[in-house]
Amino acid sequence: MPSTPNKPQRPAEIQVAELDLDGPDGAVLRFGPAPGGGPPVRAGDVYALVRLRGRPVATVVCAVPPGRDPADSVAAAARAKLAHATGAPGPQDPAHAPGAPRSQDRVTIVVATRERADQLARALDSLLAQDHPDFEIVVVDNAPVTSATHDLVEHKYGERVRYVREPVPGLAVAHNRGIAVADGAVIAFTDDDVVADPHWLTALTAPFARDPGLGCATGLILPARLCTPAQILLESHGGFAKGFAPRQYDPAHPPADEPLFPFTAGSFGSGANMAFRATVLREIGGFDPATGTGTPARGGDDLYAFVSVLVAGHRLRYTPDALVWHHHRESWQDLKNQAYGYGAGLTAYLTAVLVRRPALLPALLRKLPRGLAHARSITAHREAGGASVPGEHGAQDYPWPRHLSRLERRGMLAGPIGYAKARRRVRGVPLPWGSRP
Repeated sequence: MPSTPNKPQRPAEIQVAELDLDGPDGAVLRFGPAPGGGPPVRAGDVYALVRLRGRPVATVVCAVPPGRDPADSVAAAARAKLAHATGAPGPQDPAHAPGAPRSQDRVTIVVATRERADQLARALDSLLAQDHPDFEIVVVDNAPVTSATHDLVEHKYGERVRYVREPVPGLAVAHNRGIAVADGAVIAFTDDDVVADPHWLTALTAPFARDPGLGCATGLILPARLCTPAQILLESHGGFAKGFAPRQYDPAHPPADEPLFPFTAGSFGSGANMAFRATVLREIGGFDPATGTGTPARGGDDLYAFVSVLVAGHRLRYTPDALVWHHHRESWQDLKNQAYGYGAGLTAYLTAVLVRRPALLPALLRKLPRGLAHARSITAHREAGGASVPGEHGAQDYPWPRHLSRLERRGMLAGPIGYAKARRRVRGVPLPWGSRP
């Protein structure tokens, strides 16, 4: 496809795979395409998750030459990267070390969806294959216009999946409906466009058993497919991943390397892979119904919840062992909409925090100058520098076209207005457990 000023040239497709090694220099235990990612790996560009005896530790990008075994090529690149980076595996999350307590409490998985029955079926199949001993799945059908989601759940999944209808549009409203009907001690949320690793739920909920003060946990999100230039550019921009090192955020001990804490909620995780202690989630009032996809605010529902958990005095933990594979949107228009939505959601959630928790205004004003500089940095235009591929998570040297940078910043200006419009729409709508937004 010829390049244009707004569409830098890059590989037409990068195969997505996963590789499991017996150690940093060990033998290949397993190799193949990512779940839901496509046919067997062949010659060409490959983006691979590297595991060490099942544990995610890195990603690697390499080219498999024609005639060479793809497993050998990817394993060689992975061993070289692991040796160059640290010489040893990355840190293991203590919550999942041998002998660590495992969560046995019942968990509710909430999946909000709207008119995407085919994608939802793929997600539900992966969720039903989880190795957690006690969980339920609740599908919240948000403002449906057809019966496709209801028919799928009722006819294919029967009593294994609960169906709930939420007529008011908006992702946060749908999530709040899920909270209202959940009977789990922990409530996990994911999207209808993911494929969950079989160990996802166990890994995501195990930290709650270890730490009674934990209010929220988030996990690793990797691309399921990189088949279009738009998908590749999104992942090159950082995608949704937050790296492979577990991290805990404690309001009693703010991280020294995050001077904007807790307002840099985007670094904590994403809504496609998050879980909350149910009592904490209800204590903070759930998700602000004037935020999220499906409202004029366009996003920010997950970020609002993360900050609310922290300012209420609870800890938040990022654990890369909890993995889902995300199907990025495929077209350039999807990517443009996503860029605008990122910007709008960022300022909408900050507006929501201040409206709902005005006592935080002095702290936010003190950090505002540095926050504006940070916003300019993360939305800055960056030259592609040739054919680019997904790089290191958080490296901040990815390509980002000027028109997408402008859209993000335009969204940031529109976010507070969008939140105000959305708030007027839901002002009279009570939360499902009795209080009002």
